[in-house]
Amino acid sequence: MKKLNVLLVCMLFTLTAVMAQSPIIKFPVKEFDFGKIKEVDGNVTHVFDFTNIGKAPLVVNQVQASCGCTTPTWTKEPIEPGKKGAITVTYSTAGRPGSFTKTITVSSNDTVKQVLIIKGEVIPK
Repeated sequence: MKKLNVLLVCMLFTLTAVMAQSPIIKFPVKEFDFGKIKEVDGNVTHVFDFTNIGKAPLVVNQVQASCGCTTPTWTKEPIEPGKKGAITVTYSTAGRPGSFTKTITVSSNDTVKQVLIIKGEVIPK
């Protein structure tokens, strides 16, 4: 029993040390409302800025939109601690009148996936 307790304590300290050295992605804003937009005006774009508030370089591995009408691009190079990056999201209004809510899932070497949201209402032609 003593060996098990010592092993558990060692694992806890190791986990704590690893977490203390991990990157942490921080978005000041995770949701953006375009409001009412005209279909004839074409695509709309929003930039979600983020900061690496962790202690190790942050790498954004994948950014996936909930549908093909939403196209994300992002900072590809590692973001050092304290530095900023961005995820740019473009929504195609063509042929999509009405209200919309789309999610963008951000995967990185942070342990927690982040979900961003864009929404609005497309006014038809």
